[in-house]
Amino acid sequence: MAQSIPASEVTTIILACEAGMGSSLMSVNALKKKLKNAQVVHVKVLHKPARDIPVDAQVIVVHKGLAKVAHSKAPNAVVVAFNHFFNDPVFDQIVQAFANNDDIVSNLG
Repeated sequence: MAQSIPASEVTTIILACEAGMGSSLMSVNALKKKLKNAQVVHVKVLHKPARDIPVDAQVIVVHKGLAKVAHSKAPNAVVVAFNHFFNDPVFDQIVQAFANNDDIVSNLG
């Protein structure tokens, strides 16, 4: 698993979930809105069930309960796990990495 990736290299973020509905879809829309407000327009945010994560994913944002599944589907991706679907600081940290041209860093051990 990659530990980090320069935000400038990221073209797609996958927000993975268990079934593809409900809270995770609202989290996708919230992340898209945060990126747009930060004027990050070159990054697509895709919503996918964890079982459908492509092996070439760059950054995967996933609930901590699905982090191992995400890592197994895309072992070279940077996996960022969150605890709460709403207002989790992970989402702001990702946006801030783009705004500051920093690295997006995995928070898995």
